[in-house]
Amino acid sequence: MDRDEHGYHQPGPASVRVDVWLWAVRIYKTRSAATAACKAGHVKIDGERAKPAQRIHVGDEVRVRTDRDRILVAQELLKKRVGAPIAAKALIDNSPPPPPREFTAPIGFRDRGAGRPTKRERREIDRIRGRETEPEPWDAGD
Repeated sequence: MDRDEHGYHQPGPASVRVDVWLWAVRIYKTRSAATAACKAGHVKIDGERAKPAQRIHVGDEVRVRTDRDRILVAQELLKKRVGAPIAAKALIDNSPPPPPREFTAPIGFRDRGAGRPTKRERREIDRIRGRETEPEPWDAGD
């Protein structure tokens, strides 16, 4: 049991696995996804690449690469997944703001709900993306 210098029970653990904490504070949807991210090198603790079982402590800086880079500071150590308001209090998010939405969509995407592209539109999208394909012999008049 965790006890302070006076022998009283402390409210939380002294350290917790990084994959468990990332799952508990809702950075990853599943614990296995958090473990896979650690194994792939997408998680760093205080600048060092983290293994899934590495322990974090209060005050550690955790850098996570998800859809964008996130810089988190552990405020509270959690072993169980909690609701979003409690999870938000367990960390400080020092991440830069996400890029504006118009810069996130790749070039050549169609408006949502516009249906499938026609053959001509698909070829134009391929040209924009740099996937120039050889024309088929029967497509000489396009």
